[in-house]
Amino acid sequence: MAKTKMVERSAATAEAGAQAVVPVVLSGGSGTRLWPLSRAGYPKQFLPLVSDRTMIQETVARVGETDGFAPPVFICADDHRFVVAEQMRQIGVFPDAIILEPSARNTAPAVAVAARFLADRDPDTLMLVLPADHHIADPKGFRAAIATAAPAARAGHLMTFGMQPTAPETGYGYILPGDAIPEAPGARTVARFVEKPPRETAERFLAEGRHLWNAGIFLFTAGQYLAECARHAPQVLAAADAALKAASRDLTFLRLDPAAFVQAPSISIDHAVMEKTDRAGIVPASIGWTDVGSWSSLWEIGDRDADGNLTQGDALTLSSRNCLVRSDGILTAVIGLDDAIVIATDDAVLVAAKDQVQDVKAVTDKLKAAKRPEAVIHREIYRPWGTVKSLHAGDRFQVKRVLIHPGQAIALQRHYHRSEHWVVLSGTARVTMEGQSRILRENEAVYLPIGTDHKLENPGKIDLELIEVRTGPYLGEDDVVRLEET
Repeated sequence: MAKTKMVERSAATAEAGAQAVVPVVLSGGSGTRLWPLSRAGYPKQFLPLVSDRTMIQETVARVGETDGFAPPVFICADDHRFVVAEQMRQIGVFPDAIILEPSARNTAPAVAVAARFLADRDPDTLMLVLPADHHIADPKGFRAAIATAAPAARAGHLMTFGMQPTAPETGYGYILPGDAIPEAPGARTVARFVEKPPRETAERFLAEGRHLWNAGIFLFTAGQYLAECARHAPQVLAAADAALKAASRDLTFLRLDPAAFVQAPSISIDHAVMEKTDRAGIVPASIGWTDVGSWSSLWEIGDRDADGNLTQGDALTLSSRNCLVRSDGILTAVIGLDDAIVIATDDAVLVAAKDQVQDVKAVTDKLKAAKRPEAVIHREIYRPWGTVKSLHAGDRFQVKRVLIHPGQAIALQRHYHRSEHWVVLSGTARVTMEGQSRILRENEAVYLPIGTDHKLENPGKIDLELIEVRTGPYLGEDDVVRLEET
């Protein structure tokens, strides 16, 4: 298992000791239900939906490195690796590992990879499995629930957390708690898991008051999960072990072996393990939980005005009630609408009746079928060195805003079909052309002819921001020959 240890244990993890809980953050998702803000290349966990911090930042912040929590381990898609790293850098979090999935195989294989990664150090490590895109209004209450579940997890139970239902929700699974767990006052065994029920069943569960929502949050030791996985989902464990054993390091990331990982069945942790094991336990929790699964759910948890409207960004309402109006781009005004969702971004606008937001996925399906980029990416794209935002494009030209963080660089490269003009807006740029370097400062510019070997660096202490104008007969991102690695 030598290759799995390429991402070394951080000093903070070592200092936390064997009793520290390791947050394992699952950052998957297809980015369809909250379109146009959420997209396949930039799903909802990377968006600031409820506060100034993004959902994944909130997830990590509520179980910070203090109070018995170690640095987090992330499992994410390869396409999202730089976004995860950048958003953690923004809040001063240094992950223990960022493990890259080469393909989406659902939650059971992802958790098996994380469990093996941690068990190789210490099988008694407590791992807290967290979806990256949930909202919890009461973080203190959540940490108290974790403390309640911990003794049961250390005693060999696979613990989950049940949320008190507030409506006859048919989009969630339900759990019926069983007997008390003697080792952990307040914790119960699981009597039964219930799949997403029909409306009549959900209404009965709500009236009876015994069933809890399955939040998809888990706490167990790495070794116990591996043991139960070996018993109930051996194919999942075999593929996870092989993918991790053949993993390779890429910058600060641990890249799972694609051929091995794809052999894992695509199955959830609930279906693969939790519904089959006799070691399942649950802690009831009333902590203001929601998975923010639609625009209407975001309206429900938001801070609404006297008319029931929730406005975010450059947005306003007039003679409207119970609307969600959000703009991440242009000024958006809504007049005379009731129970509507209006979402505006730089390149797309959604207007929907609040009770029909479940059909947003049908819109993204049509966009994908038409090969529209709005289904997949935003105008701003994250790179390991910063970001690139598309501002305008036409026949034979593109205008982009490029931001490079201090000490970072775009590798030496050349283009065969386009020339580039760079104008520095702020910061300091070191530009190398055909082996000759020069410094550019604010309001200074440089022209790079087609075929010029060039490199761009930020040697300063603040972000470098510049405008890039591309011209030529072909402007695709694949017109690049990299002459060195950053």
